[in-house]
Amino acid sequence: MRKTIFDLLNRKGTLPVSMLTAYDYNTARAIDEAGIDMILVGDSLGNVMLGYENTLAVTVDDMIHHGKAVCRGAKEAFVVIDMPFMSYQASVEDAVRNAGRIIKETDCQAVKLEGGVEYADRIRAIVAAGIPVVAHIGLTPQSVNALGGYKVQGKSLEQAHKLLEDAKAVEEAGAFAITLECVPEALAKLVTEQTQALTIGIGAGKYCDGQVLVYQDMVGYRDGFTPKFVKKYADVHSVMLEAFRQYKQDCEQRSFPEVSQTYKIADEVMETLTKEQHQIRTYNHESSKDRKGGKRDCSRLAQGRTDSRTGAHDGIPA
Repeated sequence: MRKTIFDLLNRKGTLPVSMLTAYDYNTARAIDEAGIDMILVGDSLGNVMLGYENTLAVTVDDMIHHGKAVCRGAKEAFVVIDMPFMSYQASVEDAVRNAGRIIKETDCQAVKLEGGVEYADRIRAIVAAGIPVVAHIGLTPQSVNALGGYKVQGKSLEQAHKLLEDAKAVEEAGAFAITLECVPEALAKLVTEQTQALTIGIGAGKYCDGQVLVYQDMVGYRDGFTPKFVKKYADVHSVMLEAFRQYKQDCEQRSFPEVSQTYKIADEVMETLTKEQHQIRTYNHESSKDRKGGKRDCSRLAQGRTDSRTGAHDGIPA
């Protein structure tokens, strides 16, 4: 049975909630089968699925496309879909309209949007429209240019005050959960204690009500840079790389496919088929010879023809 908001809120202060990203049907199925509580279709798909340098180019249509696949694969997990850059920033009307599209066209259970005090009115309007909202404060990747890069937020007294204000504002606006990204653990703990909303941390320490990671990071799907807050539970990249190399070698050496990977045909069928093909080839060969002989005969006739202009025949002068 699909988890609900109330199932998740009842876990606050007791059993932490688990959340992972997913962007396709099969991954969502696997995450769901593992019993993960929540799935986030994050705009991080821009980085990990579409190859963008950041999340800014991701569109509402992108989110809906991937969100549909995830919702088809997840039967029990609570699915949240990110609202991408400029799908809610311009106006309250845009926010409600795009949140409605995402919910209606994907069948997800909630939307997530970045920002605190500045976007509380968007959250309030979306919630008023009957759509559950997860807020996202701290490091907000859609504001990467304004923030000057991907940096820990809340380390100074001013930033800490801002984070607390943002948390209060989004909760009062109706967000049932708050994502805290790249926030000092002690500050995230304080936020968690002061809000009735679920706090879901990503790089925010162990005292949040739940945790979320990009699944490609935690299974080691990619090589290269890995954020400090990620714990790798596997090295899928190395496994895939070795499998691809072995496959290439097997193809070149004809050791794949093996007998167990091929289909059989009855010997008598192949015997009959071989005879038929032999007869066809023989017939085609004889026909080809006849056609060539005919061309030679026609050539000789043409050479022996009387030239009407000179009266010559068979090469004898007139």
